[in-house]
Amino acid sequence: MAMTIHVDVVSAEESIFSGLAEFVVLPGEAGELGILPGHMPLMTRIKPGAVRIKMPGDKEELIFVAGGLLEVQPGLVTVLADTAIRGADLDQAKAMEAKKMAEEAMVNRGSAMDYARAQVELAEAIAQLAAIDRLRKQRH
Repeated sequence: MAMTIHVDVVSAEESIFSGLAEFVVLPGEAGELGILPGHMPLMTRIKPGAVRIKMPGDKEELIFVAGGLLEVQPGLVTVLADTAIRGADLDQAKAMEAKKMAEEAMVNRGSAMDYARAQVELAEAIAQLAAIDRLRKQRH
């Protein structure tokens, strides 16, 4: 039997995932992070993107997060997400519209703050579309 680690993914609204995993991959600030059982303790910020959870029995869960924090403790991985959406619940049309609106806001910016907000929204929309694409490739 493969070694496992307990993983919790939570957002402000709800618990998205709680269970055992063989490994977890998520978007860290400096690049993609891979967490296996026995990983050293760690706390870091995460950026928008897909959290991939490989569970025992070749099952995989994909969750989109719009940033947040990762905490790794012995036997436990906790993802505290600003926003989290299960892969199956992602809406491509909605993400495309959000991307379009963010791009328009960047062109028609009013202030530096508006531009910064548009950049964040654009990054989130692009990460969400990448997660949708990854989920589609998994299914085929």
